[in-house]
Amino acid sequence: MAEAVVSFVVQRVGDLIIQQGRSLAGVGDQVRRAHTDLRIIKAFLKDADAKRRDNETIRIFVAETRDAAYDLEDVIETFVLKVESKRKGGFKSVLIRLGCIFNEGVHLHQIGLEIGDIMSTISDLRTSLQTYDIRETRENGGSTTSLQLHERQQELRRTYSHVVERNIVGLEDSAYELAMRLTKEEHRRHRVVSIWGMGGLGKTTLARKVYHHEEVKRHFECFAWVSISQQYQVRDVLERIYVKLISATDEERKKIARLKDDEIPGRLSRVQNERKCLIVLDDIWKIETWDRLKAAFECDDESKSKILLTTRKKEVALHPDVNVFDYQPPPLNETESWELFDKIAMRGRDDALDKEVYTEMEELRTKMLTNCKGLPLAIIVLAGILARKNTLPEWNTIYENVCGYINRGRSYEEHASVSWVLALSYDDLPYHLKPCFLNLGQFPEDHEIRVKSLTRLWIAEGFISLTQHGQDLGETMEDVAYNWLSELVQRSMVQVGERSSTFGTIKSCRMHDLMRDLCLSKAEEENFLKVVNFSSSNISNASPMGKIRRLAIYLDEKADQYVPPRDEAGGGHLRSLLYFGPNDNYWTTKRKELIIPSMFKDFKLLRVLKIEGVKLQEEGEEELELPSAIGHMVHLRFLSLRNSKIKSFPPFLGNLIYLQTLDFRIQKDFGMAIPNVIWKMNRLRHLYLPRYYWASSKLRLLTLGDLQTLDSIRSGCCDLNDVIKLRNLRKLIISLMSRPWNNLEKILEGARSMLNGIRSLELWNFDGIDSDAKEAMQQIVARCGQIYKLTLRGPTLELPKEFHSYSNLTKLVLSKCHLKDDQMAKVEKLPNLKSLELLEGSLGENTKLLVFSNGSFPRLQFLELFGLERITEWRVEEGAMPSLCRLVILGCRGLSRVPDGDETPYYPQGSND
Repeated sequence: MAEAVVSFVVQRVGDLIIQQGRSLAGVGDQVRRAHTDLRIIKAFLKDADAKRRDNETIRIFVAETRDAAYDLEDVIETFVLKVESKRKGGFKSVLIRLGCIFNEGVHLHQIGLEIGDIMSTISDLRTSLQTYDIRETRENGGSTTSLQLHERQQELRRTYSHVVERNIVGLEDSAYELAMRLTKEEHRRHRVVSIWGMGGLGKTTLARKVYHHEEVKRHFECFAWVSISQQYQVRDVLERIYVKLISATDEERKKIARLKDDEIPGRLSRVQNERKCLIVLDDIWKIETWDRLKAAFECDDESKSKILLTTRKKEVALHPDVNVFDYQPPPLNETESWELFDKIAMRGRDDALDKEVYTEMEELRTKMLTNCKGLPLAIIVLAGILARKNTLPEWNTIYENVCGYINRGRSYEEHASVSWVLALSYDDLPYHLKPCFLNLGQFPEDHEIRVKSLTRLWIAEGFISLTQHGQDLGETMEDVAYNWLSELVQRSMVQVGERSSTFGTIKSCRMHDLMRDLCLSKAEEENFLKVVNFSSSNISNASPMGKIRRLAIYLDEKADQYVPPRDEAGGGHLRSLLYFGPNDNYWTTKRKELIIPSMFKDFKLLRVLKIEGVKLQEEGEEELELPSAIGHMVHLRFLSLRNSKIKSFPPFLGNLIYLQTLDFRIQKDFGMAIPNVIWKMNRLRHLYLPRYYWASSKLRLLTLGDLQTLDSIRSGCCDLNDVIKLRNLRKLIISLMSRPWNNLEKILEGARSMLNGIRSLELWNFDGIDSDAKEAMQQIVARCGQIYKLTLRGPTLELPKEFHSYSNLTKLVLSKCHLKDDQMAKVEKLPNLKSLELLEGSLGENTKLLVFSNGSFPRLQFLELFGLERITEWRVEEGAMPSLCRLVILGCRGLSRVPDGDETPYYPQGSND
């Protein structure tokens, strides 16, 4: 891990030397010497990292090297900031308020002395290499060509779509038996079915296979799956179940959030009595957990609803009901273990390798698998390591490492059969992936991690570099970050949560709890991350750490402290601060000041700040005023206030000139004013604004040349000529407002290049069916023939004449478009459309018959019909939708029946596939 830290600092300091040479005047020679020494030390760190496990002296050397590299980065960034403040009057006033400049000359001199001290430390560390018997390691990566790197990334893209299915072996009979216990009348007495066994046995995988079993899908009407973390909140768990069972709309979710705690169990029981519901409670740890939840599952004797739960403990499995059916999955036998391993590690090798080499690999496989004891998680992770080893010497090295881990006699108690291979999987990671993996430890247990947010966090932290990865291939940092995540998935260190219905790309991910335990253990060992858990009674027992650079804070519903004590905040070295509330909606505070401003003044080097889903809990007031100290944190790269109740968009956010991601999708019912300061953030890559706002003067956007995502821009609040010049834009959400559109043709003609680059477009027409915005929507769509995802909200009436030939279009969402009757003929001919959502008002007011003609929608996989109350008949002709996998129908009250056909899979209200 120290190798990764030093590599990043070497890259960062090298960039600063190039970009800020003038600002480093006076200390430039020192910085360059320190930079050179670090580059030399870096070549020895791989060997040092490997030896430190058994050598306390080397362990101290590695830790000191890591800390010195961090200190050098901190002090250089502080020095550059202060020098630049002398030259820019605008910044100077900001930094004076920060207390950064007292006596500039003296203070800069002091920082210069600090740089000298750190340089001396690094020089001493370099000299000490000779006494520790640490060998230089030449990087193989230096000989990797751009073509080889490109081929490797292409391989990741080809293989990641198979990851979900590849780890299912030997479950068919078990899944069938459990499905019958849940659905057949003769097993009606089994109100609860429990799957239990040790960690890594495959309980959740089996439960998921049962959940998606065809018999189960046909039998039940409503479905809900929730994971029960060790720090669960009863209200949160029951609310999530209720929302899923009734397929709550946004308005219904708001009403549910206002229910009293004692109202939800009764409503849940009523739904289970009225409908056939399947509820999965994944990973219950204690009997007390069931006892706190069980009131919501008390049903009449005639109820046909069922509970499927997973747990590690047999006593928990048997506790819910005297008639519970409990099942302990057996470990995989030798044949099944080989099959699972071969699916991941041996696929395609028999044709590519010499027969003798292949046979020796099989022998090594057999020896290593004996240590996995038939546990699927251990087999999958071991196979994930070996899947990337293409030569026999590499396999022999892994085998020797396996023997070393086993013979080292590490005691992992009940997880001994898994933990050794988890530790091996971490040690086998290349240096650039280790920080990415450890960064996952900041997310709570069972948290569904949004991939877009995760990759942007990695970029903001500085983990992603185009210099060594992807620069010659024309890839963005987002592309590289996604490829690295895909590699962690391929190594079976990260699990796929949800995939895009159109591209198969990973939308969310999660970690197995045992893998997360390893992650947190390594993060603590490396002084990489600290978690402060206010929802845990063990918070006071957390081990102290040194200079903390990343801090994740877990809040419960009663937390009254939102910033840790000063000694835990790392004395101003903090780079990342993330808050996680107790549920998916809001966490509340009784304080008007969410964060202590004086505390934020210590966070001058903060790069990442995430405060999502927060609101005040005061009578008549829910909105927060952002502390002005946030505007002083000029090193911020990532700021997310998503779903929070915020009063205003303060002008001081314009000070954040290094910001790459700004997520300001706040909860604001009546809109707000956005000051014209966004143009200052000229490094922005992803900008999310509130749905409703206005601007006192037009927002300038021309400076945002790196912008890839522009979410919720309003045509009346900006100059469209600025937007069309954002050539890197890939996602655009724009609200079209009534205004003179005389120059629209000219604007769109100039937008040809930009629109060709757009991959996802969402257009809103707030101004009604007779407005000019309708014409603007039609003309914009007509120029987006290369689009992949398209959402139209508001009156559109007609689609372009050539719309049926939009060959890239894979996802289409229509809402309140009032399309004329003949327009669906264009939609159904789209050659590659995979996902279609026809929402409320998407069809004309007088449309009562919906026809999908013969051969229509040839590649459609997902179809949702929502709120089409005027449709009384839906006719699906033979040959239509031959590829359909999932159908959801909600709120179509006039539709009395679904078209016949065994090939039309219908998932009714409540399905959460």
